[in-house]
Amino acid sequence: MTNTFDKKLSRRVFVTTTTACLAAPAFAQTENSTEVERDISEVVRRNISSFRSLDWRPYFDNTRNGAILVDTTSRALHYWSEDQSLYKLYPTSVPLSEDLTRLGRTSVIRKVEGPSWAPTPSMRIRNPEWPSFVGPGPDNPLGTHALYLSWTYYRIHGTHDTRKIGRRSSNGCIGLYNEHIAELYELAKNGTQVLLI
Repeated sequence: MTNTFDKKLSRRVFVTTTTACLAAPAFAQTENSTEVERDISEVVRRNISSFRSLDWRPYFDNTRNGAILVDTTSRALHYWSEDQSLYKLYPTSVPLSEDLTRLGRTSVIRKVEGPSWAPTPSMRIRNPEWPSFVGPGPDNPLGTHALYLSWTYYRIHGTHDTRKIGRRSSNGCIGLYNEHIAELYELAKNGTQVLLI
């Protein structure tokens, strides 16, 4: 009888110990993960966001020409139509770091379907291996559509790399899924107000 009890106990100890040892590396990785998400190929904890609908009134005096609010903390883009009959909420990618993030008021000045892309001078310094120009298509980091803002080099655009959405992954722009930027492209117009907070 003691022998049977010892075998059961030994089996339990073995299973419990083995499970704990196998789980330890995964626990250690998630316990020490950070919010800064530099390399999208790494396994990282996803953003725990305050992704929720908002009212336009605390952010804009009116919705003339429509209004876009980009919340870089919750990684969400909010759109209100001019007559306020339409409200859209989209998940976004945001800049990698605070120094790449520009906050404040701007507006849409140009809309491009099938945009081309060229790295900015500061991108070329940071990443000299990048190509100097990429035409429209699946390799273009601006995706299928782009809304150019009045700030030089800043855009709201799509991405073919869907892993970027919901993360700090851009060099300053705001990225959306291609299907979302296509929808926003149709809704927004030149003169649409934009606020990044």
